[in-house]
Amino acid sequence: MPAAFAPLRHSAFRLLWWANLAANIGLWVQNTGAGWMMTSLDPSPVMVSLVQAASMLPVFLLALPAGALADIIDRRIYLIGAQAWVLTVASLLALLTWAGMLGPWGLLFFTFCIGMGNALNFPAWAATTPELVPREDLVQAIALNGIGFNLSRAVGPAIGGFAIALAGTQAAFALNALCFLSLLLALLFWKREAPRSAMPPEHFLSAMRAGLRFVAASPAMRATILRAVTFFFFTSAVWGMLPLVVRHKLGLGPEAYGGMLGLMGVGAVATGFALPALRVRLPTRGSMVTAFSLVSALALAVLGVSNHWVPAGVAMLLFGAGWLAAASTLQASAQFATPAWVRARAIGIYQLCFFGAMTAGAVLWGWAGNTFGIEPALLGAAVICAIAAIGVRGWRLDTATSTEPPRVAMPSPEAPAAELRNILDEHSGRVLEVVRYRVDPTNRAAFLAAMKESRRVRLRCGAVAWRLLEDVAHPERWIELWAVESWTEHLREAGRLDAADRNVLARAAGFQVGDDAPEAARYLTVQP
Repeated sequence: MPAAFAPLRHSAFRLLWWANLAANIGLWVQNTGAGWMMTSLDPSPVMVSLVQAASMLPVFLLALPAGALADIIDRRIYLIGAQAWVLTVASLLALLTWAGMLGPWGLLFFTFCIGMGNALNFPAWAATTPELVPREDLVQAIALNGIGFNLSRAVGPAIGGFAIALAGTQAAFALNALCFLSLLLALLFWKREAPRSAMPPEHFLSAMRAGLRFVAASPAMRATILRAVTFFFFTSAVWGMLPLVVRHKLGLGPEAYGGMLGLMGVGAVATGFALPALRVRLPTRGSMVTAFSLVSALALAVLGVSNHWVPAGVAMLLFGAGWLAAASTLQASAQFATPAWVRARAIGIYQLCFFGAMTAGAVLWGWAGNTFGIEPALLGAAVICAIAAIGVRGWRLDTATSTEPPRVAMPSPEAPAAELRNILDEHSGRVLEVVRYRVDPTNRAAFLAAMKESRRVRLRCGAVAWRLLEDVAHPERWIELWAVESWTEHLREAGRLDAADRNVLARAAGFQVGDDAPEAARYLTVQP
């Protein structure tokens, strides 16, 4: 099988990829039908634009909660519930439209409800991909997901328009329901091997807090989000100004606008197939994002100076290539930066950030186009995009981590006393964990550097607070303190440590003077 299609050799990924392609087509059919129906119910520009707002607003509201739910509930059951919700709402929308009982605000309500289902689906689906393919196929699997999305964007509106012309908008809504039914059936046939845990499930609010703490303490995830926000903020100028370019600069109609979007899809699909060869020439994720950010900046500049559809079409081909290559690489970076226990909520935060950057960028660059002119705004976006892409190269997406087992004695606390074991559960209150070190004062700077990394590990794995204390009378004595929300969270903490985390903690323990390991202890919060 060609390298571009390698992930499709895995039966579970292949099944869900085709079903998700159908669901994405249904989504674009739904959007087409809703937009067209609103033009007859209430043709004011505000109401028509609210259709798109109603479909996207749930992403901002639900990205983090959806990610938390997808991490604490069996992911297959969760995805089945999300598709069942969309199927139910889409079916009701089709029936009410057929019965002539739907007004403009009702249409917005149902559009918002379908957007809720899609917002619930996004982080869970992204977090599921690493379960379907091995690590070496993950980047290309994400690229294939992008190819599928661009294919659906190319054919979905056309299918929706044909369905509306043939049988009315209710047919488009019914077709959307059928497409989501296919994804629901695929999920029912998927035999997921869910990881088993003796721990009780995390609480919803606690899970969201843990996701935020993980992202805040993860340099790789912070770098991915920063570079994603930088890329999507400037390249969103295309979404804000492409209609103006087509109408005012090129003097063309809506058919040309659809054609420009189609050319972007062609560029994206072609680049998705070429990604395996491109990764040979650009072997690191950071270099891939930088290179295709510059390609996107070039596309913005060409589009800005175009006064004919030919160079504008070339610009959209380039833009599609840059968009898919950079976006899929950033998505893969987010996947690699997150362990399984927190993946969906971390990706939810990532998606919240880049959707926010896209929305803010589209509004800002649209305003710049109206204020300064289309060409200056696009050229300005191109120049700043290129400068920013080079400026953020230092935020590395590729982190080398050692997976060798620790070779030093690690701190190990004593077992809990028998008389306290009955109260050690998820209702125990905060647990304070302590490690005492004896460090040669001449190694102070190196020890502090190691403890800086240790702090990140503790916070990523669930600590709500962390401190390092030095004995003023004995400079060789140090105490590391951190707190977790409960005894159950303390037990989860050990399961969240991967090999790289253990090596970070081993480096800190390696500064211990003498043959004994650092002394560890645990304290339970008690109200006097």
